[in-house]
Amino acid sequence: MKDNIQFLQAFLKNPLKVGAVAPSSPDLAWQMLDGITPDENNVILELGVGTGAITKCIREIVTDDDRSYLGVELDDKLVSNLRVRFPGMNIVAGCAARATELHRESGLGKVSYILCCLPFVTLPDEVVDGVLSEVEKFMDQGCMFRAFQYAHGYYTPSARRLRRFMRERYGRTKRSKLVTKNLPPAYTVTWSTL
Repeated sequence: MKDNIQFLQAFLKNPLKVGAVAPSSPDLAWQMLDGITPDENNVILELGVGTGAITKCIREIVTDDDRSYLGVELDDKLVSNLRVRFPGMNIVAGCAARATELHRESGLGKVSYILCCLPFVTLPDEVVDGVLSEVEKFMDQGCMFRAFQYAHGYYTPSARRLRRFMRERYGRTKRSKLVTKNLPPAYTVTWSTL
């Protein structure tokens, strides 16, 4: 319940940065993690950690919290709370459009998995362009990129733009079944160069 209140407060404070009214459900979190096996040479990069709904499940699969995971969150207050809630996990305050720099500064191994929880529907085009430019750098090194898109927004221009951008570079979109136990229901979309 505390996560829901914190998430709603962050949304009300700045809906353009948060983009949702509730944290991801465990069902969506586990769908985001399907097939992922992190270790210090196959790091998970989580973009848009939020209140840590997906991070909570990531913590259950990482072999070494401080060597196989890097979380990036823009909201300083959320980062402070996340660091208390997930001690030992690398969670940094910063913009996803600086992901390669933040990864380099972390000193961690190769990023093999990007879990993107950013609200592309509400982000300005220049921020989306910056994030996608960063994603390309990781994908060029061999990486899997996975995001979720809410069912009601799946055909919005920004959601279609993301899928078109990724499909033109990395092939057909792999879409999950609809995760109905999430508010709102969502799909995961995946591309890989691994």
